[in-house]
Amino acid sequence: MTNLNASHASHRNFILTGIPGTPDKNPWLAFPLGFLYTLTLLGIGTILAVIKVEPSLHEPMYYFLSILALTDVSLSMSTLPSMLSIYWFNAPEIAFDACIMQMFFIHVFGIVESGVLVSMAFDRFVAIRNPLHYVSILNHDVIRKIGIAILTRAVCVVFPVPFLIKCLPFCHSNVLSHSYCLHQNMMRLACASTRVNSLYGLIVVIFTLGLDVLLTLLSYVLTLKTVLGIVSRGERLKTLSTCLSHMSAVLLFYVPFMGASMIHRFWEHLSPVVNMVMADIYLLLLPVLNSIVYSVKTKQI
Repeated sequence: MTNLNASHASHRNFILTGIPGTPDKNPWLAFPLGFLYTLTLLGIGTILAVIKVEPSLHEPMYYFLSILALTDVSLSMSTLPSMLSIYWFNAPEIAFDACIMQMFFIHVFGIVESGVLVSMAFDRFVAIRNPLHYVSILNHDVIRKIGIAILTRAVCVVFPVPFLIKCLPFCHSNVLSHSYCLHQNMMRLACASTRVNSLYGLIVVIFTLGLDVLLTLLSYVLTLKTVLGIVSRGERLKTLSTCLSHMSAVLLFYVPFMGASMIHRFWEHLSPVVNMVMADIYLLLLPVLNSIVYSVKTKQI
């Protein structure tokens, strides 16, 4: 009876996974990963510093860019502790509560990033549709309220997830398939029905990220309609060029995210390396690429 009870006791720790099939090379990955994190901090720090000290950049577009940069660095820092633990200190074990906390912050900042991208699409629409009233429409107070609303939405929709995970028993494997904790990854290790978790996760994706995609597309349809009304071809191209950075950021965010989600749900038979690479692109390379895109494609910066 004692052995039976022990076998059904939930794990209090999880084991994080490095690159599958290359355990002997994991320590060497600490250096490129450290370089990526350093590059993220330098790139985002530079963008924030330039926006702060340059008066001509004190406009709504760059305030939203600052919020995006802060979200990127927060998302990056959410994965840093477990990454360092695995690749630098060769300590893949993580406490159950610490894993849940990391999962919470990763998902919160992911939803915040999606909300910021929608706001930036709306910002471009207002700037092109009403250039004379652009600054008055998106004033400091409005931007502050938008930022608070985005953060509040993310916290509210992710808040139930830790409690749903805590209700599950984990009595089989405790080895996660990533270097950090994600809801869908932890959920699959449970030895009970996860229907509620799966349903809630699907609802969150549809009514947050799915809705954000539709709103972003709607903003760009309206923006394109406005641009096509400009007589001069040169002015049309110049106006569209102001949206290139944001379009690139949207693609960099949603394509890896949707790819990782599709793999998790429909292509579980694929190699674990494919699964990990898609998730790492979404969480590790996104902040680096965003800082590069906005540094190169935004003339003012």
